[in-house]
Amino acid sequence: MPKQLLVKAGLAGTLLLTSAGQKLKSLPEKPPELRLPMGLVNSEELKELLGKFLKKSLPSASRVLTAKEEKELLRIIQRVLGIKAAAQLDGQRLNHQMGLIGLEQHLPRFPGDSLAGRNFPEVGLTKGRGAWGYFVSSAGALTQADIDREKYYIAVQTLYLPEWQTKHNQLKQWYAFRKMLVINPLNGAAVVTAIGDAGPAKWTGKQFGGSPQVMFDLGFYPKKTKGRVVVLFIDDPENNIPLGPVRYRGTKPPAEV
Repeated sequence: MPKQLLVKAGLAGTLLLTSAGQKLKSLPEKPPELRLPMGLVNSEELKELLGKFLKKSLPSASRVLTAKEEKELLRIIQRVLGIKAAAQLDGQRLNHQMGLIGLEQHLPRFPGDSLAGRNFPEVGLTKGRGAWGYFVSSAGALTQADIDREKYYIAVQTLYLPEWQTKHNQLKQWYAFRKMLVINPLNGAAVVTAIGDAGPAKWTGKQFGGSPQVMFDLGFYPKKTKGRVVVLFIDDPENNIPLGPVRYRGTKPPAEV
């Protein structure tokens, strides 16, 4: 290639890189709402946006949502988090989508399990297994997926479902370790969890229970042991959404800015 063409090509490439660099540099200056569709928001901005939108759409007191409120809630979650949530999935629906969640103890993952290596050991370990039994049969069978299921587990009141007594075996199999989205509407913190236990009892005044890690990531523990949350199913048949705090929109890390 002649020298003049090489020089021109080099200048063109420099201009393109400079233009792209300037564009990326200017993006953070735009409001988070405009950067959201491109995934160019950090975890704190994501929480702020979700909390802002939920504050406008959710009732101030816990109650059963209207069909309109429920539809708007799911739309907001899809828009902000890029997660397809559902109040009803495969014909199943919890009695509550909003309510109080309380701090739960750690669950034994296998016979003879202990608190060694776990966060927040001061909360303690339950004497019995969770509603679905042990996560695995022995310590040697424990995988990272099992560790995460217990670490990010919640309890829901399956025992009060209308068909729980007549379809117990079928429903137990469906709900065991079912992936759920839990949101603190006051601060926008969202955590992808797994149903690891049943409860709490109605007399407690709470509708859900959360592991120590879930309660911490939602912004409750250690200052509080209970708080108001939104709890929904996650429609994720290919298991693309990992358990844990939602730190970015969708299932991929945000682009560098």
